[in-house]
Amino acid sequence: MRWNPWRTLLPGLLLLASHGSAAAGAFVSAAENDGGGCPVVAPAAGHSAGLPDPLLLPDGMRATDPAQWRCLRQQTLRALQAQVYGTKGPAPAAVTGTVGTDRIEVEVRHAGRSERFSARLHLPEGAGPFPAMLVMAGVAGVSPELLAAEGVAWIEFPGTVLGAETGEGRRKEGAFYRLYGEQVAGTGTLMAWAWGVSRIIDVIAASDGRLLRADAVGVSGCSRHGKGALAAGAFDQRVALTVPIESGAGGVPTWRGAPEGAQPASSAFGEQPWLGDAFGRYIDDPRRLAVDQHQVLALVAPRGLLVLDNPHVAWLGAPAGHASARAAVPVYAALGVPGNLGYHADVADPRHCAWRPEWDAPARAAIRRHLLRQPADDPGFSVPANWPGH
Repeated sequence: MRWNPWRTLLPGLLLLASHGSAAAGAFVSAAENDGGGCPVVAPAAGHSAGLPDPLLLPDGMRATDPAQWRCLRQQTLRALQAQVYGTKGPAPAAVTGTVGTDRIEVEVRHAGRSERFSARLHLPEGAGPFPAMLVMAGVAGVSPELLAAEGVAWIEFPGTVLGAETGEGRRKEGAFYRLYGEQVAGTGTLMAWAWGVSRIIDVIAASDGRLLRADAVGVSGCSRHGKGALAAGAFDQRVALTVPIESGAGGVPTWRGAPEGAQPASSAFGEQPWLGDAFGRYIDDPRRLAVDQHQVLALVAPRGLLVLDNPHVAWLGAPAGHASARAAVPVYAALGVPGNLGYHADVADPRHCAWRPEWDAPARAAIRRHLLRQPADDPGFSVPANWPGH
């Protein structure tokens, strides 16, 4: 049976949510992956052009209680690792480091190996502790001027140190691969970047808390770094706000129903080792996947998710990004926080990865709600008027 993401949820599933709730940050977990002990089954084979129902339980029934999401989320997470991203690897034996006024230093030890990396830190005016936004590669995330004006620190995340962009097809290298070796040989660099974000959060959480707040960390990035930002927020429940920008194939847009001119799965798989090796089995027909990218968005729920998109570049597949966000709404609604998910693609500037003034208001609302814990309007949905069925 084809699932329709636009249909009304079962009455017993929807919890009441307060508009502009200031308690959104309460959904941040103290654990990177709460629910790791839940039983999971092997993902079923996909077969339909329609999107998989993100609320479908492994026994074929549909979730009717929000409490069921904890283990259903784990089932989805495992399927995405198995078919799309590759494993994040076991928890490292030890993570140590420091949070200084201009740099975060990280050392990770595991199985007799150790790796070090650092990230540049920019603090706003005033006294801490501050919320912080990790910007993948340190460029083209949420506007640094907007972050500073809101009293949010920003961290330049050194993604390619963790998982390099070698420019040589799918060859992988970087600190993540050196540390875990064969355990992560089939894992793509998006998950390597997500792993590195988690290690920075480990260090922030273990610090004295005078500079940065571990319960108010966001992650953002554009293009391939938008893909990485989404993976980081999806696979670490300590991330309070995830802002993927113009992420394209392998990011927000669904594989099923990608519009004409969008980057095909085979291209996204072969351009760089962003995706796990197992995804190569599905590039000719992504309908065979048991999952799709709207379920990556669903993994972020009930935490903050703001998708910023560009309808002017066909390669980015923005209409499929909009469909993906809409298809994740039922999970947010089931958890009582439909306003914690927003999508904005109604922009005039066609340039790739340029910050737009149309994004200021929804970004500010999301930052205030999820990082500053202040009352704020829902970021909402905004798409070009000429999109059919918007």
